[in-house]
Amino acid sequence: MSLAPSKKKPPPPPKEEKKEEKKEEAEAKPEEDHYCDMLCCKFKKPPLKKYMTYLKLPDSIDSYTDRRYVAWLMLVTVAYNWNCWFIPLRFVFPYQTPSNTIYWFAIDIICDICYLCDLLVFQPRVQFLRGGDIISDKVEMKKFYHSTIKFRLDLISVLPFDVLYFFFGFNPAFRVNRMLKHNTFFEFNDRLEAILDKAYIYRVIRTTGYLLFILHINACLYYWASDYEGLGSTRWVYDGQGNMYLRCYYWAVRTLITIGGLPEPQTLFEIVFQLLNFFLGVFVFSSLIGQMRDVIGAATAGQNYYRSCMDNTVSYMNTYSIPKLVQNRVRTWYEYTWDSQGMLDESELLEQMPTKMQLAIAIDVNFAIVNKVDLFKGCDTQMIYDMLLRLKSIVYLPGDFVCKKGEIGREMYIIKQGEVQVLGGPDGTKVLVTLRAGAVFGEISLLAAGGGNRRTANVVAHGFANLFILDKKTLNEILVHYPDSEKLLMKKAKYVLRTILKSLCLDCEWTVVASRHNSIQQKTSTQI
Repeated sequence: MSLAPSKKKPPPPPKEEKKEEKKEEAEAKPEEDHYCDMLCCKFKKPPLKKYMTYLKLPDSIDSYTDRRYVAWLMLVTVAYNWNCWFIPLRFVFPYQTPSNTIYWFAIDIICDICYLCDLLVFQPRVQFLRGGDIISDKVEMKKFYHSTIKFRLDLISVLPFDVLYFFFGFNPAFRVNRMLKHNTFFEFNDRLEAILDKAYIYRVIRTTGYLLFILHINACLYYWASDYEGLGSTRWVYDGQGNMYLRCYYWAVRTLITIGGLPEPQTLFEIVFQLLNFFLGVFVFSSLIGQMRDVIGAATAGQNYYRSCMDNTVSYMNTYSIPKLVQNRVRTWYEYTWDSQGMLDESELLEQMPTKMQLAIAIDVNFAIVNKVDLFKGCDTQMIYDMLLRLKSIVYLPGDFVCKKGEIGREMYIIKQGEVQVLGGPDGTKVLVTLRAGAVFGEISLLAAGGGNRRTANVVAHGFANLFILDKKTLNEILVHYPDSEKLLMKKAKYVLRTILKSLCLDCEWTVVASRHNSIQQKTSTQI
């Protein structure tokens, strides 16, 4: 009896192995199911679970960064625009008839569903700020939304006055409360402009939409006035011929834009209506023209600043009779700088931001270049971050001298873009080496303990070259806080100085620079 149980114990492990194998097969099957055969081609499609996970509504919504929320606002905005445009149209023009009422009613229900979902599902989940803290608690978010004016307007906009259809018939006037959901429309505009690369294009389209909507309302008012006076009763009213909406819209355009050439009003009602239209037209049209001017002016502000700076510089050079050769080089510098980076001075834009944001942008743009410099390898990463904020970017034109032989060196250079040539030899025209993006030169003058080192060769920009410049004073201010990095840099500087002193000619310093640069290029290519 004691031996029987011991014989029966070995079988369980294979069962566990089988279970594990089944799990692995079950996990492997979905991967195979993600492939789809179509037109003799086999391609992989994303699993449905990923779509469902992405589309799943989160417990809280960040209205500033969640693109799904912006997409939802767009859907609600479409429903809002449907109500704003078609409620006045259906109320005034005889386009809603018993034969097509069911279609209007169906679209109205769809718009109402969008309103209700926004009121009950989306808006109570939107995060808000309280004392600088982001509140994402469900109860708190719901309470905050219910305490806002937006909630009251949203609630009024979904009140079912449509039930009055049963007593007074299908009258679109009972849906006029749907036009109170204007806060969602303006919120969508703000969120969309925040994520667009060229928001000014949307602003122009939106301002044009405002103008078209005002003309639409005026056309509806004109048809209502014509119907009140009697269609075709006078020369001023709509005569009932042609497309009623287009004819009335044409009248609205000529009136609001004050083109003139319309029939004179005959009755007192027509005179008062026409005067109000003229007064409103002058005010509205001038306001929209001013808004359009501001939108276009804001979109071209950078271009105007560039043109203004260039014109002032050219005027200054003409006043002092600067030679044409120099003037052409100045113009070339302006044009290249603007075309390459879209602004004349990057620091002006970054100065408006907090230091943390400046650092984040500098890391994304320039860290990859500075990190490749062999001189700074092994240094404290935070020291490199501080140095990124102090680097100055300067553009050199083809043939410009970056530094000349015999000058006192007070800064070092890192090539961001382009190429520079190191010239030497008896006549100073021999190309010793060509340095490209990521190369560094002039660091000996920057790190020498005594200072005052003279340049040993001419450095000329081969084409358009964008260089980072770091002066000795700035580097010393940074290294005060990083003694370990300072020791490492000084050690490297002594090693390079020793190498140069062993050389028999002055041009050997640039040979060392070239060898270091070539080794960096080889390491980078092998890593790639």
